[in-house]
Amino acid sequence: MNETIKSSESCQDPYDSSISMSAALQIIDNEIMPIHGSQTVSLREALGRVLAETVISPMNVPAHRNSAMDGYALSGSELPAEGSAELKITGTAFAGKPFSGSPGPGECIRIMTGAKMPEGTDTVVIQEHAERLGDSLRIGNNHKAGQNVRQAGEDIASGSPVLEPGRSIGPAQLGLLASLGIPEVPVRRRPRVAFFSSGDEIRSIGEPLGEGDIYDSNRYTLYGMLREQGVELLDMGVIPDREESITQALKEAAAEADLILTSGGVSVGEADYIAAALKNLGTVHFSKVAIKPGRPLTFGHISGSPFFGLPGNPVAVMITFLQFVRPAIKRMMGEESVITPTFQVRSLSGLRKAPGRSEIQRGVLQQEPDGEWVVRSTGRQGSGVLSSMSDGNCFILLADQSAGVQPGDRVMVQPFTQFR
Repeated sequence: MNETIKSSESCQDPYDSSISMSAALQIIDNEIMPIHGSQTVSLREALGRVLAETVISPMNVPAHRNSAMDGYALSGSELPAEGSAELKITGTAFAGKPFSGSPGPGECIRIMTGAKMPEGTDTVVIQEHAERLGDSLRIGNNHKAGQNVRQAGEDIASGSPVLEPGRSIGPAQLGLLASLGIPEVPVRRRPRVAFFSSGDEIRSIGEPLGEGDIYDSNRYTLYGMLREQGVELLDMGVIPDREESITQALKEAAAEADLILTSGGVSVGEADYIAAALKNLGTVHFSKVAIKPGRPLTFGHISGSPFFGLPGNPVAVMITFLQFVRPAIKRMMGEESVITPTFQVRSLSGLRKAPGRSEIQRGVLQQEPDGEWVVRSTGRQGSGVLSSMSDGNCFILLADQSAGVQPGDRVMVQPFTQFR
């Protein structure tokens, strides 16, 4: 006689009850809002921050008409319509040391790149296209008036917007702001992120390991990834698997932080209390995503603070953070768009996968001698194989309908460097 055993959902069940990766990202995008508050910081301290207000240029760039090349400055009226013309060289203009006079009829000025154009000149003949004869210059009829001259404000006009709010400030933006003489800029406040691990088997580094215990690697990977995003950190350590302890920790985190992260304790085990505590304290938007690894990913709110309950396995922690939490942090910082480019390359490895969920495997992206970019698998892809993240340099993205990859097939990849 067959007996039906009542069972609950597990991570090995079909993915029908989980939402898709794209649906999860859409929910996060709808629910996460930029945090309020800004501060003015010095230019060097602005690196990696998000601009809070529009920056208006206080000056023209270039500040004056200047030569784009080394050559000879002259009036366009001196250019011959046919044959050649001979001009007298009456002075030199250097960058930072302009020529003080103005050339007369039949005269020109030796000029260097970046030097201010002398009065009465509007054209530069580059030195390679002219013949110098002592103090004279011979030019042909193959030139145009106004050539090789950069106009004042050609790059940036005084009073025009230079950078808009929501723009992340990188080295190029620092240089641009410095070129305008701007010493400080208003930036958005950094989000404060509270994070902790849960589990009776988790031990901090320095503690002895008992039978069945493991060291807490997740807090270190989270610390590293959070630091790369430029947030303020509140490390709450390891919280025991006690419902009252986890509930209290979540309450404290919600009171102190703009975003809460946990690792472990969000599956269906008897000692996984985070999901239960979240339901009592706040709102759950979703608790399972059709993705491997990382299915038991929970997203919700506690007292207005967004909450992400990440899986406990180390690789799943890193993948769910980079794919789901990082975009949320960028949005909280006020960044207008978060783009993580992907591109297709040929796979050197065969990749096993069952249809029904998105899968993110780890690979090594490399360039062949002929210049072609290819990717190979790092090997074992288990969610606990942290070496696959350490050895790899990219994600291999396999869509939910994919039934695997044969060597030579083209696959979509995301280099790890794009997540910094």
